[in-house]
Amino acid sequence: MLHGKKILLGISGSIAAYKSITLVRLLVKSGAEVKVVMTPSARDFVSPLTLSTLSKNPVLIDLFSEGAWANHVMLGRWADLFVIAPLSCNTLAKMANGLCDNLLLAAYLSATCPVWVAPAMDEDMWFHPSTAGNLATLASFGNKVIPVNNGELASGLTGPGRMAEPEEMLSLVQAFFETSENLAGKTVLVTAGPTYEPIDPVRFIGNHSSGKMGVAIAHEMVARGARVTLVAGPGVQVQAHPNLQVDYVQTAAQMYDACIANFPKTDIAVMAAAVADFTPVTVAEEKIKKNEGGLVIELLKTRDILGEMGRQKKAGQFLVGFALETNNEQAYARQKMAAKNADMIVLNSLRDAGAGFGTDTNKVTIYSRNGLEQSFPVKSKTAVATDIVDAIIKEFYA
Repeated sequence: MLHGKKILLGISGSIAAYKSITLVRLLVKSGAEVKVVMTPSARDFVSPLTLSTLSKNPVLIDLFSEGAWANHVMLGRWADLFVIAPLSCNTLAKMANGLCDNLLLAAYLSATCPVWVAPAMDEDMWFHPSTAGNLATLASFGNKVIPVNNGELASGLTGPGRMAEPEEMLSLVQAFFETSENLAGKTVLVTAGPTYEPIDPVRFIGNHSSGKMGVAIAHEMVARGARVTLVAGPGVQVQAHPNLQVDYVQTAAQMYDACIANFPKTDIAVMAAAVADFTPVTVAEEKIKKNEGGLVIELLKTRDILGEMGRQKKAGQFLVGFALETNNEQAYARQKMAAKNADMIVLNSLRDAGAGFGTDTNKVTIYSRNGLEQSFPVKSKTAVATDIVDAIIKEFYA
């Protein structure tokens, strides 16, 4: 049941808005406190009076009403979960690009709780490349996309694009809150992104990591009730949350110092960052000028963050490493787990399509010291994060 849970329901302009009436009724019947925010166009499809009667709360539509300002910041912080159902193609595009021309979008952009979206559109719109791109962008922000159903559409066609049924969404919400407390009281350390090792004031040695995988894991840990410290390399984009502290670093040495400082008070550590293995011995104070003789840079091996944490690990702590391999993947992953005294290794392979740096998807195999070996197909990094955290929790509490 959902007693004491606060759910913000966003409704955009779509014929599927009629299903939101049933969803509100089911959520309230399950004990949730529900507030509804609508786009102006949603009023053409469903009555605010009906929704306010069922939710027992005023329905919010306008940023300004009768001279008063709707506090979208507090609205986004009030909820334990923000569900936008239906999500129209128009609102999807606005969310993906950070537009803010109505109260629903303002609440979304200031929300600190998990955000779920339930798309609803016709088949041709669903298959349009811009729709796929916008959904991938939302997923990369840490939002959960509820799968559409295949069925009769408003156009009379039959195909994908039909919004999930209210009963399906209720089950998903109930399952979310059942698992959202299984890391309550736990402290988690996550690393994400690349490190930049300076050569001179202009240039650096780095890699193509976007940090999306580590950020998705951090958000999933927060959703499970943990207090998370995320040590993030340059260029990593993170959605704010009260239980998420972000320490930004640039170099491998800075990431090492941040991790070693936080590790003693950590229950679970997930080292997802792509840390540079080498750093220049010297850094030029001025920009190095191009010359005909070329340039030789002497490199020094960086300190081993995962290995040092493995040496310091105490009873009750759980340490997870990542391995990105191009050959002999399984053997190298297991060797790394043993050598670093890690409890779990998440393996990526650059040979797998849809995996590796800079993508919105990933394909992983998880190995644990207890003998777990579990492979997953290509999924969004948000979905992969759920699989990884599920595996961690299972092993952590074993």
